This record gives sequence, structure tokens and C-alpha cells, in this order.
Amino acid sequence: MTWKLTKYELDNKNLLVNESLLSLGNGYLGVRGNFEEAYAEGDKSIRGTYINAFYDEMEIAYGERLHGFPEKQQKLLNVIDAQTVLIHLDDERFSMFEGEVLSFERNLHMDQGYAERFVHWISPGGKEVKIHFRRLVSFVTKELFAIEVRVECVTPVKEIKIVSTINGDVMNFVDTNDPRVASGHARRLHVTEARHKDGIAIVKDTTYATELEVACVCSSSIDAANWEVSSGPSEHTMEETYLCTGNEPVQFTKYAIYTDTVRHGEDVTEEGLKLLQQIREKSFEELLAEQKQYMDRFWEVSDIVIEGDQRVQEGIRFNLYQLLQSVGKDPASNIAAKGLSGEGYEGHYFWDTEIYIFPVFLMTHPEIAKNLLLHRYSILEHAKERAKEMGHEKGALFPWRTIAGTESSSFFPAGTAQYHISADIAYSYIQYYLATKDEEFMKEFGAEVLFETARLWEDTGHLHNGKFRIDDVTGPDEYTCIVNNNYYTNVMAKHNLLWAVKVYQLLSEKDADHLRVLASRLELTETEVNNWQIAGESMYLPYDERLQINAQDDSFLQKAKWDLKNTPSDKFPLLLNYHPLTLYRYQVLKQADTVLAHFLLEDEQEFETIRNSYDYYEGITTHDSSLSSCVHSIMASKLGYTDKAYSYFNETARLDLDNTHTNTKDGLHMANMGGTWLGIVYGFAGLRLKETGLSFSPVLPAEWNLLEFQLRYQDRVLKFQKTRDFTVYTVVSGEDLYITHDGELMLLERGKEMIVR
Repeated sequence: MTWKLTKYELDNKNLLVNESLLSLGNGYLGVRGNFEEAYAEGDKSIRGTYINAFYDEMEIAYGERLHGFPEKQQKLLNVIDAQTVLIHLDDERFSMFEGEVLSFERNLHMDQGYAERFVHWISPGGKEVKIHFRRLVSFVTKELFAIEVRVECVTPVKEIKIVSTINGDVMNFVDTNDPRVASGHARRLHVTEARHKDGIAIVKDTTYATELEVACVCSSSIDAANWEVSSGPSEHTMEETYLCTGNEPVQFTKYAIYTDTVRHGEDVTEEGLKLLQQIREKSFEELLAEQKQYMDRFWEVSDIVIEGDQRVQEGIRFNLYQLLQSVGKDPASNIAAKGLSGEGYEGHYFWDTEIYIFPVFLMTHPEIAKNLLLHRYSILEHAKERAKEMGHEKGALFPWRTIAGTESSSFFPAGTAQYHISADIAYSYIQYYLATKDEEFMKEFGAEVLFETARLWEDTGHLHNGKFRIDDVTGPDEYTCIVNNNYYTNVMAKHNLLWAVKVYQLLSEKDADHLRVLASRLELTETEVNNWQIAGESMYLPYDERLQINAQDDSFLQKAKWDLKNTPSDKFPLLLNYHPLTLYRYQVLKQADTVLAHFLLEDEQEFETIRNSYDYYEGITTHDSSLSSCVHSIMASKLGYTDKAYSYFNETARLDLDNTHTNTKDGLHMANMGGTWLGIVYGFAGLRLKETGLSFSPVLPAEWNLLEFQLRYQDRVLKFQKTRDFTVYTVVSGEDLYITHDGELMLLERGKEMIVR
């Protein structure tokens, strides 16, 4: 069943992976898929609950700290643990690692938005019991995490005891052997409140440095024939114990409300109590019904139907579901590289958002995409300060890694030097405008971002022999750092500069008064705008006449090629096994760089140049980054390399489900998940979003019989269907629409199928 992910594993390695796979979230709150009662003694667990954008800061230690090196880094925190529910049958505690497990399965219901676990167990003393756990993180009440446990004794017991705890004494996971996971600063919270009030357990924590507060207020109830309850606090934990006598089934529910000072103001406890009062009378079944309604609305437009490959069908639905669970839905947050499923990359936001994840929501749920842009706008002042810190008189340099808006990357060659992030963010604002024609948003928010990022490029680059050049930057490929004229950076900067001019002209025509006020506030002159035009039109885009490709940068093609064929398999990923300088001296790529630029801005080069570039760079790309294979799949589709397109696509579709990068335990690969969607919609369907409108150039993989999905575009819903014999376009809602199919312009009339054979 492609709507349900089922797991049976009980070994510790797979349990850690399944904690990520079975995680639940809603963009605000995320809870890993841990066992309520914990694992066997000695087994590891990354027990985690996370709030998007809830972080602490800590000093970065340098042996030699130079000017402009970030002084502090931010870190997403593991917050108060409300998962624990212990079950005792008389004097025996339930554990799946003792006694005998007669049957066991875990399910993630992606169409309904909850997870469950069935256990049929015999204790070491011979007591037989069936236990059913269900849990959800609500999409309707974003602060709510709820658990329901049903215990049914098969053999008689005198007493069932259920112990529920709320633990504020929590730590983050550390891994000293992997730079992608934090290796220090595990404990960043301290408990400032632990008490009961009117039968409600309350725990509040405060961060060490930022002094942000998080509260968990929890209400529990039990449905049993005979029971009594006792409670008591410790220094860090609130505990409730329910004693049930007799052999009737017992049903226990637990509602935990999480509030934080980022969204809920200064009195997080009081706000949590108010929210709990609003929902505590709802049954778990009512919560499930609300969740199902939300999921139905999401899948109505977001679902992708694939006939012919059930594993891929499961993969794309899982990826879309997890993206929904992790993407921030308020301007206070974004989407971390691992979402809310784990602690890899310390919960930081990267350019992953704009290039790989943003398009998914832009074309299906643009209101979510809009919030992602609003978040970037909210940190614009930090980006302007960072630009000045880096020696620029004007402009906005957005951080490579961040939560709160300041740079958190201490390794500048592969971090701060990736100036392209400012162009990536500008690109997403432009894409939003093209997809929505939301002129008001462009006027109020987008124009300022485009102007400030354009200023960065004018100040960073320089004219030389009539060409505008940008020196000493790093492109997407982190195995090649601090270079002159990285093709990706230059072409994205060109796009940024020319669109800033275009938006300036648009505002002068549509709302000159607003432009006048904005220009005055920014101290922006027409001379400066003219300089953007000159820089953009004069942008140097490296090209090698001999190979007839766009060179990745000025010096890349001068280097020796890395011998990938004879590199031992245990040396991948290269970044964990070779010093950066070793990698920098060779032609070897971690991920798509120039090839990615050709995808995003294909009209900048002739088709043959794009083909030649793809052929050349494919042979020296390791795909050590999960951001890479999807891009190669998309461009292989464009170039007619159908077998390659599907092979690369398969590497993305189930990357986490099959743990192919062997680090899913640290959290899911959100950018790759977005890349899977891109591989289908921009690859096999051949979608492009440009000023001229929507265009398609579809090619159905030989393994599939049908591809079907819907898109939102300029207040319309467009349905796409592709079979082996024909393509069907239908405007489901909204006005008639012109699209281009394989270069031919055609009019789609609302409600009428356009069949193209």
C-alpha cells in the first residue's frame, strides 16, 4: 500500500533509521519515531522533539579567528520529552526486548497523518497482552502532540500500571566522527519550572544563551473500569501514575501542548494552558478526523500518481508527506536540511530551501512558499549587516547556514564564500512572481530583496576588458572552493541583476509613489540601477572553446582529474576521507554545479553547450551530496538520455526509505525529497516556468504506464496526465490558459481536456 509505510525491524541500527522515517511533524513541532517505553538497555536512541526555529547560540572556538569569522553559531534544540509512557503488568514492565514478541508492526499513515504500533507480547512471567499505540502531531493545532495507548490483556493480571512522564532534562545528540552532525554543546537547556496545576503537568525550560523559553503542558486521561491516579514532580520531570485493576481493556490518552517565546510571547506556560483548554475535550478520534481533513486538502493538489512502479509511488508520497511535516508555515521559520526529523546539520536553513524545496510548494501550495519568502525577508537586515562585515559598502549577503539570520558556518571556504545563496533567494522571489503574478507581494517585499542582492553583486564584481567578473567565491560544488568566475554564481548573479532592473521599471510604471518612498529609504538612485543593467548584460560566463562547454570556473579545467574509478568505495563520501585542499586540487565534484545552472537558466546557453557540459561533468561528479542526482536526472531527461534520467531518479526517490546514504538516522534529506518532485515534474514532465508562461516537454519512463499530477499557476489548477500514447492537459479551475507543449503554443479551455498524441 503506497499510502502506508510499514516497519517490522527491532535491531538497533534500523530502529535509529526508523526514528527518522516514522517521525511526525507539522512545520512547527516535530517528534522522532521513538518507542514510548524506550529500547533495550544499552541500545542507542536519538530521542528527539524539536520546534522549528527554537535554538540556542554558542561561541565558535577558533585557533585563529580573523575578521568576519562568525563569533557564534546557532543550534536547533532537542526540547522537553513528552513521549514516555511506561506500561507494567503487575510487577513486570513492558519491553519489546524482553519476553516474547508474538507479532509487531509500525505504520505511518501518510494519507491520514498519524503513526501507530501494534504489539502482541508475552512477558517473561507469561502474561500475554495486546498493545496498540497511536500518535499524531496536529496540523490543525500546531502546538499539539498526542498519544493514545490501548492495553488489552489476553491472560489475567491483577493490575495494569501506566506511568506517563514529561522530562525537561534533555540533551542534543552528538557524533564526534561526522562533521554533518554536531560534536559538542549537547546540553543547552535548563528546567525553570516543573509542577502540577489542576491535574495538568507543566514543565518549562530556558536556553542557556538566547534565554528563549519552551513550555510543555500536558493533560492525561484514562478509560478503564477501576483506576486511581497519583502524581509528583521531581527536579526535572513531571510524572503521573495510573493504577488500573481488573482485566478490562485500558485506554490511555496524553495531550502535550508545546509553546515557545518565538511565537507565543513571554508567558509560554499561560499560553500553553489556554491552548490545552481549547482541545482537551476532543477525543483522539476527533483529532484524527481533523487530521484526515487537512491531509485530504493537501493531497488533493499535491499527490503524484505513478502507475508501473509501486516502490517509486511509495517514495514520492513519503517524500511529499515529510516535506509537509517539516516546512515552516509561519514567517518565523523556514525548513532545515533535515526538517524536524533529526539533528543533522544542527537544524540550519540552507540554499536547499530555495532551489530544491520551494518549487514544490510554489506549484502546489503557494501560501506555504510565500511564508518561506517572508522568512527570508525577515532576516534581510542581518544579510545587509553581514555584507558590511564582509567588506561591502552595500547589499545583502544572506547566510550560508542559519536559524535566526546570522551566519553559523565556521568553515568559510565552503560556507560564507558561497555568495550564490543571495542569487538563489532572489531567484525564488522571481519564480514566485512568475507563478502567482502577485504584484503586491513583489512591491512590498520582493523588490527590496532583489535590489539589495543586486547591490551585493555590483559591489562584489568588477568590469575587466568589458566583462563583469566575480572573483573568490565558491559555487554549489563544495569540492572546489574560492575560485574566480564560477559559472553558476555568475549566471545566477546576472539573472538577479537584470531582474532587479526589471522590477524597478515595473514599479516605476505601476506605482511610482511607492518606488519613490522605497528608493528614498534605501538611498537607491537610477545611476545605481543603470549600473546593475551594465553588470548583468556584461556578465562573464566562462566557456571553453576546445571542449565547447561552460567551464565551472577560470581554473577548474587546468587541474588533473580525480581517478574516481580506482577510488576505494570506503573512501566515499570524499569529504570524510580527504583533506579539503586535496579535493580542491582536482577536477572532482561533490554535486551538480554548472549542470545545475543549465537547469535553472537553460536559455543562457545553446542546447549543444548544455549537452557537452553535462557529458563532461557527469564523469567527474561523485554525487556525495544528496542534492546532486535529481539535477542530473532532470537534465538527462532534457537531453534525451532516458535511461540515465531514470537511473538517477531512482537514486533520489527512495534515498531515505532505503537509507542509501547510510545517515538517515540523523534526519531525512529534505532537499533530495524536493529533488524527487523536481525530477518528476521538471524532468519527466519537462515543466519550465518562465516569463513566457508554462512549457512542457514530457517523456514517460519506460517503466511507467501513467504519470498524473496537478499544479497551481496564477490562480488556476492545472491537471497533467501522461500515458505511453498521449498527454492530457486540463484546467480544473480558473481561467483559460496558454501553455507550450514540445514547442507548440496551445490554448487550454477550462474544464476541457486537451489531448496531445
